[in-house]
Amino acid sequence: MLLAIDIGNTNIMFGGFRGDRLAFVARISTNAFETEDEYAGKIRNTLAIHGVDPAEISGAILSSVVPPLNGVMKRAVRFLCGVDPVVVGPGIRTGIPIQCDAPSSVGSDLICACVAAYHRYGCPALIVDMGTATKMMVVNRQGAFVGASIMPGVLMGMKGLAEGTAQLPQVCLEAPAAVVAKNTADCMKSGVIYGHACMVDGMIDRICEETGEALPVYATGGLASIVVRHCRHEILLDEHLVLQGLQVLFEKNS
Repeated sequence: MLLAIDIGNTNIMFGGFRGDRLAFVARISTNAFETEDEYAGKIRNTLAIHGVDPAEISGAILSSVVPPLNGVMKRAVRFLCGVDPVVVGPGIRTGIPIQCDAPSSVGSDLICACVAAYHRYGCPALIVDMGTATKMMVVNRQGAFVGASIMPGVLMGMKGLAEGTAQLPQVCLEAPAAVVAKNTADCMKSGVIYGHACMVDGMIDRICEETGEALPVYATGGLASIVVRHCRHEILLDEHLVLQGLQVLFEKNS
């Protein structure tokens, strides 16, 4: 089994692949101060929940936007499973050219999502990844990553409202029945969720106008399912593109 690990700012995603099939997905909170022993324990527990023996792990690959955890996670996986994870970064073979000012600075999660979209759906493509931040990436007709737009994510917006004001509370992420809401909590939910959907729709319009073609749009990330249903553009939801991209990259680099 291949263990794919995506370290994000808020959560760490684990995916277990048997061949090309994603056998399980698990999520734990990101904590940059935990040790390799603590993460080894969490990985062991995660595998146990899904009925996987650490000895079954024959390979691992790691994507991270939290650099202090890279070495910690590598040592944890090596200690528990006896394999050295491939790390997505400069020098790794992706199969897609990176046409940016500084290719080595492009986030590994962006690359993974684009690689998966390219292999699963072809090109061109506009990929929307909704996590801590919302990222919108473009792969052109030649299969090259040509750039992205990064904006505050849904949770950032909700947290900012609650922490930056004196009277607005923390509320759960669910869309209210009406855009013009009747109470404080629903007003916040309306602004954050419907407002984010409008932002995504508007950015799709601008990106398609700038590229000169109507791009097919794919959405991924933990918060995509909450927002995409309220967008007016046709968007295909594929929640685990980053993990799928990690599997493709492992095959290219193992």
